[in-house]
Amino acid sequence: MLYQELIRRKRDGHALGAAELRAIVGGICDGSLGDAQLGAFSMAVLLRGMDLTERVELTTAMRDSGTVLDWDSGPVIDKHSTGGVGDCVSLMLIPALAACGAVVPSIAGRGLGHTGGTLDKLEAIPGYDIAPDAARLRQVVARTGCAIVGQTAALAPADKRFYAIRDVTGTVESLDLITASILSKKLAAGLDGLVLDVKCGNGAFMADLASARSLARALVDVGNGAGCRTVALVTDMSRPLAVAAGNALEVGVALDFLTGRAIDVRLWDVTCALGAQALVVAGLAATAEQGAALLETAFQSGAAAERFARMVAALGGPADFLENAPAYLPAAPVTQIVAAPVAGYVTGYDTRAIGVAVIGLGGGRRQASDSVDPRVGFSAIAPLGQPVQPGDPLACVHAADTDSAAAATRAFLNACQIEDAQTSPAPLILDQISA
Repeated sequence: MLYQELIRRKRDGHALGAAELRAIVGGICDGSLGDAQLGAFSMAVLLRGMDLTERVELTTAMRDSGTVLDWDSGPVIDKHSTGGVGDCVSLMLIPALAACGAVVPSIAGRGLGHTGGTLDKLEAIPGYDIAPDAARLRQVVARTGCAIVGQTAALAPADKRFYAIRDVTGTVESLDLITASILSKKLAAGLDGLVLDVKCGNGAFMADLASARSLARALVDVGNGAGCRTVALVTDMSRPLAVAAGNALEVGVALDFLTGRAIDVRLWDVTCALGAQALVVAGLAATAEQGAALLETAFQSGAAAERFARMVAALGGPADFLENAPAYLPAAPVTQIVAAPVAGYVTGYDTRAIGVAVIGLGGGRRQASDSVDPRVGFSAIAPLGQPVQPGDPLACVHAADTDSAAAATRAFLNACQIEDAQTSPAPLILDQISA
């Protein structure tokens, strides 16, 4: 097939067939489709869109561009979040699902833009191997029921080049290509079921509810169309999800949650809501209510914490990490309280600005080649509705030096809204999208 003819057909609004889309994906992988041609194809898709059949065919072609894992036991499930600030849900949910009888080979990602990444959090744990080979991944999952690792070069390799071209051609925002990018990597893990957390609000890539619902619907329809039972929750990201934002700090929050030392209500609610749906799509619970009860038992009995500890040890982390995490997690040399400048109530946050401030501290990347300082970020973030007096703490900055601590303090104060009267926060679960 002539690539320019396929590009022209999509440019003119025609639907491409399975063989044509597989030819495009094949050209991405073997290099016969040039960068200019791939950019032109991406722009044609952005402007003309794809129907559901095309979306499914493109996603499965990208999934099949590399290794597709298969497992001797199941059900095999995973979760995916579209990204937020203080979103450490995977660290608790993945081992809890394993404790409930699921097989969970979770393919996670790094931070993107202002949002944190699960892999960056896990790299705060000394020795944790985020990139095991296929044999070791199978051994870990067989022993622990779960593993949270990164995408290897063998899984959906078409996506890496495709995304790089989209990034420099102004086509990242294509709903069709976002869907194919997310799902091709997830489906390459050999999943039977998938639960999606589509974030909505000022800290999410999808700031308004209509856009978040559109993405959730696209992901659910394509996931189901590709043979993977899929459900999505649209959840609020108009404030940090956890009381901390920053890699090692969020690991600490997850450990407090797993051990029961401190459990934030919103973090509990979203984790259990996603887990309940995951157990339903896996066939391990008949209803969401039953799934939530199973998750609650896994957490309260310590079974989820035990799975997490086994997973960390199996992937090279400390065998006593759960018991002695403070001895292993890196700590920033400078801590500084962010003090309230006026009296009132905390009524809102510019959540994206807080994520950007974490990057400014060194806790994220301005460029893909940047290293990440796992020590930095914010902890003890005041919840919405909290009354404060001048000087009361709104958060604590963890920084590498006093200058960056001062800059982060100013950024947090600019991001925090304090008003005379309390306001009602947005609901946590905004919508559920299923087949």
